[in-house]
Amino acid sequence: MGAVVCALTLACSTPVPVATVPKNPIKTEPVVAVKTLRPVKIGLALGGGAARGFAHIGVIKVLEAQGIVPDLVVGTSAGSVVGAMYAAGNSGFVLQKMALDMDEATISDWSLPFFSKSSGVLKGEALQNYVNKMVGQTSIEKLKKPFGAVATDLNTGMPVLFQRGNTGLAVRASSSVPGVFQPVRINDRFYVDGGLVSPVPVRFAREMGADIVIAVNISSAPEAQAATSSLEVLMQTFTIMGQSLNQFELKNADVVIKPDLPTMKGSDFNGRNLAILAGEKAALAIVPELKEKIRIFQEK
Repeated sequence: MGAVVCALTLACSTPVPVATVPKNPIKTEPVVAVKTLRPVKIGLALGGGAARGFAHIGVIKVLEAQGIVPDLVVGTSAGSVVGAMYAAGNSGFVLQKMALDMDEATISDWSLPFFSKSSGVLKGEALQNYVNKMVGQTSIEKLKKPFGAVATDLNTGMPVLFQRGNTGLAVRASSSVPGVFQPVRINDRFYVDGGLVSPVPVRFAREMGADIVIAVNISSAPEAQAATSSLEVLMQTFTIMGQSLNQFELKNADVVIKPDLPTMKGSDFNGRNLAILAGEKAALAIVPELKEKIRIFQEK
C-alpha cells in the first residue's frame, strides 16, 4: 500500500509538459507559386538599302545595351551584309568599328570594260571576299547565330533563303542589284538582289522559328530621293517596287524600327556615322513596346 502511495505521490509531483508560446512567433509567409516564363526566340529581320544599311548597326547596339539579344538574324541585300557579320559573333560596338574602318574600295571591284557583254558593272567578288574575311571564313551553318540571306532566283523570280554554304557568296547573291552587280551563279542557277522579292524579310524570320520579329526598314520614300544618275534612278526604281512588298511583310512583324534617314542616298558611304546614330535613335524609341511584347509572350 505504501508503495502505491509513493508511486502516486511521485506521479503527482512530476511536472506536466506545457506548450509554451514564443514571445516573438515566426510569421510564415503564404507560399506563392512562381510563374514559369515561356522561352522566347527573337528574330531580327534586316532590310536592304545599300549604304543606309549602316543604320542596322545602331539598332543592334541599342538592343544589346537593353539586354535584348536576337536568337537569329535574316537579311536582304545590305541587311545580309550586317546580318552575316553579326551572326558571326561580332557585337554592335565591334560592327561599328568594322564599319568605320571599311574602305568603300574593298567592296567595289569595278568590272572593265563597262560596255562588255556582261550584264552588270560590278563583279561583287570583293564584297564576297570582304564578308568571308569578316566572318573568319566560316560557312553559314557554322556561324554563332542562325543566319539566312535572301536572294532572288533570276529564272523563277522566287525568293530563296540561303542557310548553308559559303557566307560571302550568299551575301553577294543577296546584294546583287541587277544592272549594278553581275548575277551570281550558285549550283547552275543565277541569283540577284533579294530586295526584288523581300525588301525586309519578316516572313523568313518566322520560317526560321522566331516568336518575336524585330523588323528594321531602312528604305526611304521615293519622293525623298532625287535621282541624278543612272545608278540612283535604278536604286529609286528598287525603292518604288519595294513599297507595296514592304507594306505586306511589315504587317507581320511584332515591331518595326525605321531609322530616320530621309535624305541619305544608298550610295552615300560617307554618311555611315549619321546612319548608325539614326539606327540607335529609332531603336531606343521602340524599346518599351518591344519589351512589353516580349513580356506578354513569355507570360502566356
